[in-house]
Amino acid sequence: MIKVDNLSYSFPQKDLYNKISFTLEDNQHCAFIGVSGSGKSTLIDIIMDPEKYMFDGELEISPNCRIGYVSQSPQLDKTKDLTVFQYMGQESIKLQNELASIAAEMETSSDIDFLLERYQDALDAFEALGGDDFESNINKKLSLANLMKHKDLMVSELSGGEFKLIQVIKEMLTAPDLMIMDEPDVFLDFENLNSLKNLINSHKGTLLIITHNRYLLNHCFNKILHLENMELQEFDGRYIDYNFSLLQSKIELQELAHADNEEIKRNEILIEKLRFAAEMNADAAIGKYVNARAKIIERLEARRIKAPFVYIKQPDIRLVTDHEIEESVALEVNHLSISFDDILLENISFEIQSTDKVAIIGKNGSGKTTLLREIFKNNHNSIKFHKDIETAYLSQLQGEMLNEDHTVAEELFDAGFKTYDDIGKCILSYGFKEEFMHQKIKSLSGGEKKIIQLAKISLSKANLLLLDEPSSHLDTYSQMALEKAIENYNGAILMISHDFYSIVNTMDYALIIEDKGIRKMSMRKFRKMIYDSHFDKDYLEIEQKKRSIETKIELALQDHDFALAKVLCEELESVIKLF
Repeated sequence: MIKVDNLSYSFPQKDLYNKISFTLEDNQHCAFIGVSGSGKSTLIDIIMDPEKYMFDGELEISPNCRIGYVSQSPQLDKTKDLTVFQYMGQESIKLQNELASIAAEMETSSDIDFLLERYQDALDAFEALGGDDFESNINKKLSLANLMKHKDLMVSELSGGEFKLIQVIKEMLTAPDLMIMDEPDVFLDFENLNSLKNLINSHKGTLLIITHNRYLLNHCFNKILHLENMELQEFDGRYIDYNFSLLQSKIELQELAHADNEEIKRNEILIEKLRFAAEMNADAAIGKYVNARAKIIERLEARRIKAPFVYIKQPDIRLVTDHEIEESVALEVNHLSISFDDILLENISFEIQSTDKVAIIGKNGSGKTTLLREIFKNNHNSIKFHKDIETAYLSQLQGEMLNEDHTVAEELFDAGFKTYDDIGKCILSYGFKEEFMHQKIKSLSGGEKKIIQLAKISLSKANLLLLDEPSSHLDTYSQMALEKAIENYNGAILMISHDFYSIVNTMDYALIIEDKGIRKMSMRKFRKMIYDSHFDKDYLEIEQKKRSIETKIELALQDHDFALAKVLCEELESVIKLF
């Protein structure tokens, strides 16, 4: 369906692809992964509109290939007063009405040939959308996504996550030859994420999906495209098997690199001794031997293995505070109610200790973001902070906390950095090149913008962090780096997240929003609730065991114990077979 051969493309300030190649065939469900800012969305755009780009190499797309697309942030036109069914069936309903209108014209018109031609065109378009079965097809998809109860609801009443699913279903109903989705999982709650998984797995056509969601990656794909360091690797198979093959390569390459490093060190020590002897004795033969050894080092350096997919730099995310306070109540919420047209939250109360790490959990549209914003604004008598508390806020709406017209450097200067040198060091620590600081915020990917928000929060050194979906848009490596940063943070955190892994790996307990109220839940009960409702039997236990072995392998590699790493790798392979 799609063939890309030796494609290269660069922005004025950034090289994106260096002779990348891949194919995408009928009925493949392909995950498109890679670190934030590597050019995934741009490559999607090139596929959809190649005439817009000046690239080197070849891009072949099957003739008459119809492409469906769901963007990262689909916007709903709330001026359209439609039910969910009317919205999803708009084209079919329009064509159905057009067929009826043409049939009525035929009864009185003398130009039957022209009307027959119009009727056939409309009928072909109607049949392509499912014909008379369109309502049945809509019902099946809504049931699969557990949204049948919303069929007669006005679209304007949907939550953002529900509308994202409706967009996915609407695009699937057009039966495109290739359906492309750019991070369709962002901001979906656990129930809607499971619905998205069901929709993906039931789809009969070809899918190309940008995602960093670990749950979807483990459950939905039979092909992986991995874009990293300007190169692309394709893998036919599951993500979990691809990840395992990368780990095997990492062990092998690090063992070779370690042996080379040891040999280089040995030769460097020998050269120093020989140079000293040559200076003392003025012996030309020793000088020749020194040159020979130097050439050995050059050859070892030159043969170092290039591994763009194995040695991926994880950003050094650090959340720090220099305002630590003794164990006490950092935040107290007493009988808080929040209303708009209707009551959203009613008479809720809770408190957060100065070192608590707390997840706010609830369905899409339940009021999580509204609550976090109200706490940050602190305009209610019901909200009280400890006198020494300083807050910092990370928004899921990137433009709310970042000036899109600023460069990265301007944004970080405004946040408190004093010199370009300081900004350069910060940029490098997050895994970017120095020229990144001169890019406009509006030109960055969603993940890159999130990293800039995190850098600003770290600089604030606040002791209570209010984080709204901090892992959304971040690649898997950055998600894991963020989890480490949260674990090591010494202040309090109140975090909205739908990322199960981030919650169970970093939070002390959860606050569950339901029925306009709020209740506290231990992590053990939260795990069980999510397990019972959304995960396959034994999945979490296997995933946790897998993570534990991977951690042991990483530690073995740090100690250069490659024999142990290989033994653990065999153990990991047996665990992966259980998925």
